[in-house]
Amino acid sequence: MDVNHAATPPDRDGGRATAGGTSPSVPPVATADAVPTGPSPADARTDVDTERLGRLLGDPGLTWFVDRVRQRMARDRALTGSVTLSDPDESQRHAADRLLGRAPRSSGSLSIRLTTVDEILRRSGVSPDGLAAAVVALTGPVVLHTETRDREERAWEEAYAALGTLDAELVPWAERIRGDGLVRRLARTPEVAGPLVEAAVRALRALPASPPTSRATFAARNLSGAHALDEGTPLATLVLSGIRCLTGFPDGSGAQWRREAWASAGLLKDDLSSTVLTLNLRGTPPLDWMADAGEPAVLTLRSLTGRAPVAPVPTAGTVHLCENPAVLSAAAEVLGPACPPMVCLQGQPSAAALTLLRDLSARGARLLYHGDFDWGGVRIAAALARSVSWRPWRYTAADYRAAVSTAAEAPALTGSPAATPWDPALAVALAECGVRVEEETQLDDLLTDLRAGSR
Repeated sequence: MDVNHAATPPDRDGGRATAGGTSPSVPPVATADAVPTGPSPADARTDVDTERLGRLLGDPGLTWFVDRVRQRMARDRALTGSVTLSDPDESQRHAADRLLGRAPRSSGSLSIRLTTVDEILRRSGVSPDGLAAAVVALTGPVVLHTETRDREERAWEEAYAALGTLDAELVPWAERIRGDGLVRRLARTPEVAGPLVEAAVRALRALPASPPTSRATFAARNLSGAHALDEGTPLATLVLSGIRCLTGFPDGSGAQWRREAWASAGLLKDDLSSTVLTLNLRGTPPLDWMADAGEPAVLTLRSLTGRAPVAPVPTAGTVHLCENPAVLSAAAEVLGPACPPMVCLQGQPSAAALTLLRDLSARGARLLYHGDFDWGGVRIAAALARSVSWRPWRYTAADYRAAVSTAAEAPALTGSPAATPWDPALAVALAECGVRVEEETQLDDLLTDLRAGSR
């Protein structure tokens, strides 16, 4: 509805503002702060004299007043009391004085009683339903904040709908991102969030990738294009958050940490940067040569999954796994070619390590694992167990307590506790003893086992 904001100022008659030059004077209004009667903001009538209303309330100097009234209506508050402008300019003072028909004031704050304006509008006939209807006619319908919030929450619930299709292992992640506001921060609006959540769910349902592949290739096959999971995009942030729940990858930060987190689900920057450290595996001339020399060999993911993939074969039915390179290095130094086959994870298992271990397990190898006795170490072991079956190698509660009892000095255990599904008593023992035992301190016992296994 058009309102003429450029209308001529209202006439004055006996000091009282009127709605127009030919209209009768507005009778004096009651000074009591009576509650105006009239329709709600949603139902307010707009059968008002818009031309006269434009002269009364359409002055730019009263914009602040109309905005304040709209805010009260949107909050479903009664239009009573006063609204005050602490530092008005001359045009705002002049517009208020004309509206109320009072003598000009040159200093101090500017205050307008809402019931006074309501009475002026009713008695002048400009707006028979009073101030609320006048504001609707002048500025458009007012939507209650509660209705807006309800509508927005319904829209957000619809945006999260795809989370309901996730497998049970990702339900904790779905609940977390609903509660911590990650999606809202990334998407800002429900309209953007819906497609974002759907794409993240589609990606997570296709993970972990087996065999491992590059992020770009995976995105091209499963999402909107090869760049859908580029670093820094909202979708990449959301999917990486889900991957950590899917694979149990620990907290961290930085580019290297992100690469390893992606790799834990089989998504790689390339097929050369993911490697695994081995000792005395055989199956190809280069591996056989290294095993004959008793020297460690590094395999890339490409060598395990490329056009002519390496298929390492353990020389015995058991492959010993360790967390730290120092253990494998010591085994190579002490036992050389006589050492049983070994694989070193070097921390969180890489895509190359997981690919190799799955292949070895499929070929019938029995995998034995040892790692650091601390919360980070047991998380690595748990992450490995989600991808391949293994048995503990001196990695139980009894082994930990024995190591603590003989340790001359052990640093305090730090970090958040983690479960030890292969031996629940280990987590209990770690919490009770409160010290960490690094894998390297157990070298004598580990080498004894390897020496016995070589016979």
